[in-house]
Amino acid sequence: MLDKLEAIKIRYEDIQRQMNEPSVMSDMKNYIKLNKDYKELQPIMEAFEVYKTTLSNIDHAKDIIHNEKDEEFRTMAKEELNVLTAEKDRIEEEIRMMLIPADPEDGKNAVIEIRAGTGGDEASIFAGDLHRMYCKFAETKRWKVELVDFTEGTMGGFKEIIFNIMGENVYGLMKYESGVHRVQRVPQTETQGRVHTSAATVAVLPEADEFDVEIKQSDVRKDTFCSSGPGGQSVNTTYSAIRLTHIPSNIVVSCQDEKSQIKNFEKAMKVLRTRLYELEHQKYLDAISKKRKTMVSTGDRSAKIRTYNYPQSRVTDHRINMTLYNLPVVLDGEVEPLIEALQLAENAERLKEAGTN
Repeated sequence: MLDKLEAIKIRYEDIQRQMNEPSVMSDMKNYIKLNKDYKELQPIMEAFEVYKTTLSNIDHAKDIIHNEKDEEFRTMAKEELNVLTAEKDRIEEEIRMMLIPADPEDGKNAVIEIRAGTGGDEASIFAGDLHRMYCKFAETKRWKVELVDFTEGTMGGFKEIIFNIMGENVYGLMKYESGVHRVQRVPQTETQGRVHTSAATVAVLPEADEFDVEIKQSDVRKDTFCSSGPGGQSVNTTYSAIRLTHIPSNIVVSCQDEKSQIKNFEKAMKVLRTRLYELEHQKYLDAISKKRKTMVSTGDRSAKIRTYNYPQSRVTDHRINMTLYNLPVVLDGEVEPLIEALQLAENAERLKEAGTN
């Protein structure tokens, strides 16, 4: 481990040196990449310094035990050695986790797409419940939520809703929500009290920035139309809504949330870049899914990942066979216990991979 850490330290110092060179500072794309690498290595270097100090203190304690004649000093050194050895093991485990290659997208913002699946009006209502759950979760994390586009359901909720979440490590946490979410409950539309099963699909994409995807304006057709839904006097009166069509890929993106056509255009371009970036990112996700068994963070949208059972107040995540009996709390935004358990499962698999490579 020490050899590996020394090699990382050389890389860390080299990045530090490059970032101070005028030629690098003038190349914004390269500078941003180096700055990202630097920030990722920083916690490892801090842990390495603590680790080296701990090893030095262990050697010092051992020296006292072997060479000190005073019995009281030797007893104190033995006690300290026990504490330091436990600390060394803890730091080693921490560093081992840090050395596992991270998903390069984890630090990005996320674009969330929720679509009603089987279940008609009830599926749309459930899609609205999921949207509210993620907005509440974002609130607890102090993330910013930005609506992009939506189609309302006839009885409430959404047939489809697209929104951005911006903040620290958003994709790294939200990626675990990709997949099919099922709900079992008596629908508002049910008159005989029977429990129905409905579903909604959640897609979580890492937001691509201009440095990830370059789009030629000549490849994009822009159409304007009147907004629909809530929004005041400007709705249905001004052509502020934007529809972008990327001609080479035939990807279509709409945005109608803002009253300003310019702001809607900027949001739509952000989603378009993300959709194009996703085509490449999916290859990375497919490579992961071949190695791992839990389907954690593979982005497989056809996988049924979670069931929300109202009669039993039960939430079950099928990837890790975890069940919680506090459904109202989860739907109120407390999804972190599920996400943390999924992270642990993924980290265990990544450790296993690292050990076999």
